[in-house]
Amino acid sequence: MGYDCGVWIGKYVLCIFNFLFFVLGTIVLGIGIWLAVDKASLIALLKMVENEHINQFTQPQVIEQLAYVLIAIGGVMFLMSFMGYCGAIRESKCLLTTYGTFMILLLIAEIVAGGLAAFYKDTARNETKTFLQSTITKYYTSREHTDAVTLMWNQMMSTFACCGVNDYRDFDMSTAWAANKGNRTVPEVCCILKDVKLMVPRDEDCVTNPTEGNSFFKRGCYEVFTEWIVTNRELLVAVLLSAGFVHLLAIFLAFCLCKSFAKYHGMRL
Repeated sequence: MGYDCGVWIGKYVLCIFNFLFFVLGTIVLGIGIWLAVDKASLIALLKMVENEHINQFTQPQVIEQLAYVLIAIGGVMFLMSFMGYCGAIRESKCLLTTYGTFMILLLIAEIVAGGLAAFYKDTARNETKTFLQSTITKYYTSREHTDAVTLMWNQMMSTFACCGVNDYRDFDMSTAWAANKGNRTVPEVCCILKDVKLMVPRDEDCVTNPTEGNSFFKRGCYEVFTEWIVTNRELLVAVLLSAGFVHLLAIFLAFCLCKSFAKYHGMRL
């Protein structure tokens, strides 16, 4: 006796979905491991490209930190998709149950986090600011000693035309920035830039004497991010609903297939 059409479709939808994430997770994990064990080859490869913007990513510290992030993301994607794919293709109740349980726990964590953020807006706002500030305090340094966090902040500040979390004074709490800033008051990226890729200020005096006319030194990024989220809330809601639907579909298919496989195998005994 074969499966009915619905079970067959559900099985291969779950297989295809997880196979795609398995391939993507494997690629991400592989790149992360490669960067962790052989930074020199990537640096040599990137330096062959005559582009100052790309050359920002050739700093060994940037590559090392990026490698750890990719390994973590790729490892989770690899493990979850492996369980989902093998559970469906091998009709394994154990793997499908484990996969579905992990997906439920992940969904619960997302819902709880979203609920807490909604009910405790002020606390969530303060905690977010504290976290962002801590990344500046602990890691932010000058562009001459770029690491992954500094690069991330520089890219965000140049893109959104802002400076720090609240304003330029956030950088005063960074030991690394204080040790390497020289006579600068603000990072170059807090200025109105003439060349975004090279982070060259339009006004040469901006880094030592920032004003509202030559910089964004009083415009915090948290405020700008909040405004951006409000402006694009419809798009963000659509993306979140789509992701939630896919998440729920994966859970539904995993447990439905688990039940169908158990019923089918029991009928064959």
